[in-house]
Amino acid sequence: MTDFAGRLAEIRLAVMMLTRLPVGDLQDPAPSLAEARWAYPLVGLIVGLIAWAIHGLSLWFGASPTLAAVLTLGSMILTTGAMHQDGLADFADGIWGGHDKARRLEIMRDSAIGSYGVLALILCCAVWVSALTQLGGQAGLFSFLAIGMLSRIAMTVCSVTLPLARTDGLGVLSSGTDTKWMLWAGLAFVAVLLLGWQGVIVLIMIALVATLVATIARRRIGGQTGDVLGAVQFICETSAWATLAMLAS
Repeated sequence: MTDFAGRLAEIRLAVMMLTRLPVGDLQDPAPSLAEARWAYPLVGLIVGLIAWAIHGLSLWFGASPTLAAVLTLGSMILTTGAMHQDGLADFADGIWGGHDKARRLEIMRDSAIGSYGVLALILCCAVWVSALTQLGGQAGLFSFLAIGMLSRIAMTVCSVTLPLARTDGLGVLSSGTDTKWMLWAGLAFVAVLLLGWQGVIVLIMIALVATLVATIARRRIGGQTGDVLGAVQFICETSAWATLAMLAS
């Protein structure tokens, strides 16, 4: 497999992993998730583009800013298969619902959702919708692209820097030491440029939020799981939209 074909296969695997978009079957030898994770921020561009199109069309057809925001969030949930929201719910249930590491990990693996998970989802989705409602037509293409990319850079960096909390699951499949720091830094720089001076504030906010979530995960369960990474993405994305909304007010 040529380098170009290998990179293309990694992008397709990243899209397959983080969305429900059809990309076809991968031919052997297929890349591993650890090899494909460099492309996670590029998936953010795709998801952001779809969300921007839904938001813009909703407003163009006369939807209120609130309805447009709800439809946009719904489109993102459908595009990604709600995997980040599911990770947030499991993360909240496990982190706050168990008395020790083993019990917390057991709760996070349970498919049932508890009170903490429900409250975390309601809070994050409410903030997400409220922020986009406040921005309305000011939420342009560059905002969706930049936030989609930055939130997934944060998720990817956490997959590299956090130790594994357990020896199985998606966190294990996407973990490893093969890093592409210069690529991620370059993509983050591009995202900041897309947002202008506000991008610097958004980047700082995402870094702080990702660090906070990662610190909680390390202390409560010993590191990362797939649920932790999903929670990092959605919490960072929500924080970024809230930051933009406050800066625009």
